[in-house]
Amino acid sequence: MAASKTRFSGPKYANGNHKSQQKAYNRTLKGLALRVNANRLRKLLKIKKGDPRDAGHYKGSTTKGRAQNRSKNRARIA
Repeated sequence: MAASKTRFSGPKYANGNHKSQQKAYNRTLKGLALRVNANRLRKLLKIKKGDPRDAGHYKGSTTKGRAQNRSKNRARIA
């Protein structure tokens, strides 16, 4: 039987994404747009690093949102 090939290896983030996978995704057009919009909203809401809140976008919006608790805004990981 042939050895199984793993897509990504190395260290992982807490949400389960491999760091190499996330770095590659952030370079794509979609990933770049997500990062830019998230950073713009954080700046607009004046949310600093280490703040217990996240910048949560309103449904269907990429420009408007509100500050939310991290537990409400992030997916649950089992």
